[in-house]
Amino acid sequence: MSKELTFSIIKPDAVAAGNIGSILQMISDAGLKIKATKMIHMSREQAEGFYAVHKERPFFGELVDFMISGPVVVSVLEGENAIARYRELMGATNPEQAEEGTIRKKFATNIQNNAVHGSDAPETAAVEVAYFFSNIEMVG
Repeated sequence: MSKELTFSIIKPDAVAAGNIGSILQMISDAGLKIKATKMIHMSREQAEGFYAVHKERPFFGELVDFMISGPVVVSVLEGENAIARYRELMGATNPEQAEEGTIRKKFATNIQNNAVHGSDAPETAAVEVAYFFSNIEMVG
C-alpha cells in the first residue's frame, strides 16, 4: 500500500444541486485527505485542454459544453491507494449501474451528469493535479 494523490472534480450538475458539502463529506469519511480544493468556472479552452484525450470522440463537444455550463469544485485528494479508493467511492460512470452508497448512485442523474470525475491512474492523476493546482496550493 502506498500513499498517493488523486484528482477530483465535483461537476456542474452536483454543484448546481447543492451537493458539494455532502460529496466532500463522503470523501473525508472514506479516509481521503483533501490537500487542496477550490471552486472555478472552467473556460472553454480549459475544458477542451483537460479533456483533450477525448477530442476525437463523438461526445467531446457535449462534454465540454457541460463542463463549462457552471462552476465546478476541483480537489487534490491524498491517501493510501487514493486513486482506486476514490474510483470505488465514485461508483460506475453510469449511475444506474453504480453500487448503493457511492457518490454517483446518490447524486448523479445520468451518464453525462454523473456528479464527479476522478483520475484513473497515477500518470493521469499527476497531469490532472498539475493542470489545476500548483505545489504551493497543496497543504499538509
